[in-house]
Amino acid sequence: MSIQFYNTLSNKKEKFIPINDQDVKIYLCGPTVYDFLHIGNFRGAITYNLLRNWMEYSGLKVTMVYNYTDVDDKIIKRANAEGVDSTVISERFIKEFEKDFSDLGLRKHDHNPKVTDYIPQIIEFVETLVKNEKAYVVEGEVFYHIDSFENYGKLSGKKLDELEAGTRVDVDKRKKSPFDFVLWKPSKENEPSWDSPWGKGRPGWHIECSAMIKSILGETIDIHGGGIDLIFPHHENEIAQGEGCNCKTYCNYWIHNEFISLGDSEKMSKSLGNVITMRSFNEKYHPEILKYLYLSAHYRSRLVVSDDKIEQTIGALDRIYSSLSLARNVMADVEGSAEPDKDFVKTLESLDGKIKKSLDDDLNSAEFISFVFEAVRSFNSLGFRSKKWNEVHKANSNAFFNWMKKYGEMSALFSENPDKIIERFDDILISLKDIDRKTVESLVDQRNKAREDKDWVRSDELRDELAAMNIELFDGHARGWRVKRA
Repeated sequence: MSIQFYNTLSNKKEKFIPINDQDVKIYLCGPTVYDFLHIGNFRGAITYNLLRNWMEYSGLKVTMVYNYTDVDDKIIKRANAEGVDSTVISERFIKEFEKDFSDLGLRKHDHNPKVTDYIPQIIEFVETLVKNEKAYVVEGEVFYHIDSFENYGKLSGKKLDELEAGTRVDVDKRKKSPFDFVLWKPSKENEPSWDSPWGKGRPGWHIECSAMIKSILGETIDIHGGGIDLIFPHHENEIAQGEGCNCKTYCNYWIHNEFISLGDSEKMSKSLGNVITMRSFNEKYHPEILKYLYLSAHYRSRLVVSDDKIEQTIGALDRIYSSLSLARNVMADVEGSAEPDKDFVKTLESLDGKIKKSLDDDLNSAEFISFVFEAVRSFNSLGFRSKKWNEVHKANSNAFFNWMKKYGEMSALFSENPDKIIERFDDILISLKDIDRKTVESLVDQRNKAREDKDWVRSDELRDELAAMNIELFDGHARGWRVKRA
């Protein structure tokens, strides 16, 4: 096994060694389902989809859990505002999330537990923490006493004596320490509640993940993933809960993806009001664009999403899909069979090795994408321009198409109909560049008429006018023109 990850726990890359030979247990913190999710919420989903697929391609068996937080203050607030039960809100937005997830073409997780389905396990978990003297009860509320866990802060590097009271925690005089956090709390009027040894109430936020991990995956897991914003306090508190309950290591490898931002703004978040929902992105652009954009950067690097970046991404995807379209056309037009070019086969095999080295090295998807482009460039250099295609061209096309399909399935990319998505790219660029489609079509028609009339001067003038509008005439395009790519 040669896979290594950057482990937030140790702040260094470590060789990945599964707990149980070839079986890998992964838990990802999922969404709080009270609204449509923004595109930043999906960076982890896209990244860990590749991680899971690569590990399985490498011979491991992966069990992946991705939870839904379906009881929360934000859900309750929206339910009360709409005058409905909180389950109406959570179920509505679970369905909306799953539609966005499906539109991205990502693999389903093995388990998608909801907090409300694990209330008995959560109560049992809290009872054990109280029994182990890691938690205490005050007026029907259960707090975790972090002074009882000597390794608190080992994930985030934060030290209690350096933290100021009131930072991301409520200052409550009933607490033994100002940083103690809630495991179980009494429900207020118009809030969902469950019977417990401490009275009717509902779980705190952090306890849900620890309880579901133990119930589904066991006391110790291989990998826990999430965004860097979850390192503290959520994941730090998870460790305290898990190890305080089970007296065992909670998780061996912690993997965290970076934030994204819009243009020069801060990180994307609903609280800052600078979000693009996944739904609106899919409608305005295309899911393929976001997947490529995320995987073209390392998951631990900060990523800026802007119109310029989207245009660059379209240009890159256009080159890939144009080559896939060419390969399909050659395979459809040429009869017979032959062996592919030996040097081309060697190139693809060499790229297989490079991709393995990159993805083994902390899931370096940026390098992976660069090697995909090497394959595209190599394929395009095999003499297709004359259109006098033969059986070797067909064999090369088949080899390239299958190679791309393999990595496309792994990354959830490159699986769209090439001709349709290229047309879609044009539509997006027309909108981004504020191009008047009717004007373009009129000028193209005028140029075609000028060429029919052999008015070459007028034809050239119209061509130059179209070029000034970022329109290039393109014989291989269904319209006969397309928007110039970045």
